[in-house]
Amino acid sequence: MNIQAMAQDIPVEGEHTMEGVDFITSGDQYLTFLLAQEQYAVDILCVEEIRSWEQPTKIPNAPSYIKGVINMRGIIVPIVDLRLKFSIGEASYLDTTVVIVLTYQSDNNSRTIGFVVDAVSDVLNVDNADIKPAPAFGGCVGPQYIEGLINSENKVVTILNVAHLQKVEPHRLHS
Repeated sequence: MNIQAMAQDIPVEGEHTMEGVDFITSGDQYLTFLLAQEQYAVDILCVEEIRSWEQPTKIPNAPSYIKGVINMRGIIVPIVDLRLKFSIGEASYLDTTVVIVLTYQSDNNSRTIGFVVDAVSDVLNVDNADIKPAPAFGGCVGPQYIEGLINSENKVVTILNVAHLQKVEPHRLHS
């Protein structure tokens, strides 16, 4: 048995070793989705699952963007409509409407919340150097929710900060 010959068969980092399977060679992966025809993305490592839209159980006195809760294998998961949270477009529930369930780990606790979006688009491989800071001017999505921007196929994709998405602001009454 020739050890040197065997060592040459060991794949080098970044090489594809299995046909038909894409490997991440550098950077991160993001799940992209649509909100009112605009592209957004979240870190794919935070995605627990993607569910079809189902009417959740309402929570009394919750902010209007919190649609309610669902029972997901024994875990009570709040459902947030991102269109309402960010005041983007109309909140209509079509066949393409899905709930992206995200779990975020911080210190010793984790939080699972579902986010209603218009449709899931794709998974992007992104090199960290390609992520640009968000512009300083205001928009419908608060700067605390934006992790950065990337160009993908002539479109700008807004990467959302999952840690900030998990925070629920106190309910404010409109006057």
